[in-house]
Amino acid sequence: MIWVNGVSQASIDPMDRGLAYGDGLFATMRTDAHGILFFEQHQARLTAGAARLGFDWQMSQALSQQLDTLAKQYPQHCIKLMLTRGVGGRGYAPPEQVHVTEVVSVHPIPAQYALWQQQGIRLATSAIQLGHQPLLAGIKHLNRLEQVLIKSQPLPQGFDDWLVLDCIGQVIESSMANIFFVKGNQVITPSLERCGVAGVMREQVMLALLAQQMNIDCLPFGAERLVEFDSAFITNSVLGVVDVLAIDSDTFTPSPLTADLRQTLSLSL
Repeated sequence: MIWVNGVSQASIDPMDRGLAYGDGLFATMRTDAHGILFFEQHQARLTAGAARLGFDWQMSQALSQQLDTLAKQYPQHCIKLMLTRGVGGRGYAPPEQVHVTEVVSVHPIPAQYALWQQQGIRLATSAIQLGHQPLLAGIKHLNRLEQVLIKSQPLPQGFDDWLVLDCIGQVIESSMANIFFVKGNQVITPSLERCGVAGVMREQVMLALLAQQMNIDCLPFGAERLVEFDSAFITNSVLGVVDVLAIDSDTFTPSPLTADLRQTLSLSL
């Protein structure tokens, strides 16, 4: 089910800059019986991301109403909203007049996510590393070829996703989620100043941990430090919070924090 600028099954212009250059950004949002979880935060992140890419966008009342209607029609689903700079010419230079293309689609939540919440997952370190581009760091932009390459590699048997490092060997994220590490009362999540996606769920988890008076830091650190941590978990807006049981040969004990966070933030599947 796809809508383009509010029109069901409409086509996208072949000259759209999202298609030509990945010139845009997107959000994946989970629904429940009440609507879209953290809807205002997703809106704010999209608006800020568009501004960083150099075009103005505010969610219209018509789009907001469409998303709310879809959320109530499809609870426990994923709604994806893509924004592009719209139609442009052949070259890289953006058009002076921007008419943003809005693409909405609805998808089922992958069945394994509920099982992952219950049982945890194992990560293998990807040989494909992320390049540095601070101007794009944190944005969920449409240029996802690094993730495509990562996901194209077959996982080792017994592993569920990839741990991704940057080009100097620092821990960044999993292929589809942010990651947190726990040592006693200390929680660390990788710095995303040079690359990676700063997810809405990452922000909500950090706020929830601060409310519980946990010590939380965003720091750069290398994969050699993984042995120092007791627990690890990943987060994104669709799968919620999931324990990481192992990264390669390093094993972790599930943290009581993950069950508390799923309850506090209403994330259980």
